[in-house]
Amino acid sequence: MMNDKNYQMLRQGADCPEKTIDSKTVFRGRILNLRIDEVVLPDGGKSAREVVEHSGAVVILPVLPGGNLLFVKQFRHAVSDFLLELPAGKLDHENEDITDCARRELLEETHYSCEKLEKMITFYTSPGFCNEKIHLFIADGLSYNPQKGLSCDEDEFISIADFSLNDSLKMIDENKISDAKTILGILYYSTLAKNKVNILKT
Repeated sequence: MMNDKNYQMLRQGADCPEKTIDSKTVFRGRILNLRIDEVVLPDGGKSAREVVEHSGAVVILPVLPGGNLLFVKQFRHAVSDFLLELPAGKLDHENEDITDCARRELLEETHYSCEKLEKMITFYTSPGFCNEKIHLFIADGLSYNPQKGLSCDEDEFISIADFSLNDSLKMIDENKISDAKTILGILYYSTLAKNKVNILKT
C-alpha cells in the first residue's frame, strides 16, 4: 500500500536512496557496534552517517490465565531509573530463530513458559541512527516454572508484576510506563482486543 501512494516530494531526489561509498567500524561492543558511513546524497553531495549496529531483539506480551499482562521491572542505567517493561531480550546472533529467542527470554526473565506464542509485528526502534529490529510476540497459556527458569544475565536484577489491560493503558497515560516497545505492545494488543480479533491461533 505504501508504494502505491502518491507522495508529494518536498525536495527533488526524495525518492532516491543514498549510496554508501565508504564504511568504517569505530567501536565493537558486547551488544552493539558503531560504524561511520560516507554516503552520496540524491543531489550529489556527501554526508557522514553514524550507524549503531544491533543484532535485533524480541519483546513478549505475556497474557496470564485471568487476562492480566505480565511485566518486568528493572533499573535502566542509561536513564537512571526503574522502568516497567514487557519482557524482552536481544538475539544472540542475527540468524537466531526469533521464536526460540522469545521463549528463552520469557522463561529467563519471568520464569514463565507458554503453550502458545504468536508473532505479531516487526518494527525498527530508532531508524535515524540504528538498524535494530524488534519482533513483537504475544504469549498465552502461561505457567509458572521457577525450577525450569533459566538464570537472568549476571548483570540483571529483575522483579515481575501483573496488571490488567485497563490499568496498563492508564499507566501509559500517567507516564508510569514510558518504555517505547512496551507502549507499542500494549496498544497493539489493546486494538486487537477491542476489535475482538482472535490473536492466538489454535
